[in-house]
Amino acid sequence: MGKFGGYILSAIAASAVTGLIAIIRCLWRRQKAMTDGILAIIHDRIHSIYIDCKNKGYATVDDIENIERLYQPYADLGGNGTGTELLKRIKEMPDKPERKEHTA
Repeated sequence: MGKFGGYILSAIAASAVTGLIAIIRCLWRRQKAMTDGILAIIHDRIHSIYIDCKNKGYATVDDIENIERLYQPYADLGGNGTGTELLKRIKEMPDKPERKEHTA
């Protein structure tokens, strides 16, 4: 093959490696953007459930189950402590509306 052929193969290999690195970086940026977007959506849902429960003054078993299902992937994806705090607050709420005493 000779010296010239070796240079050509080296150049082709270097170009291929550079191209692969560029592709991997692009895919990694897209994956990060998707993960960040999913985290934002889950955080929004957790926050919305919390606000709904806070406004009504209680969290049903279904509310708690729903937020727990959202929380696990949120935490696995690296969600911050805000979701943890909202989950804690919801779990501390009563599970049904306050009963009003009627006086005659």
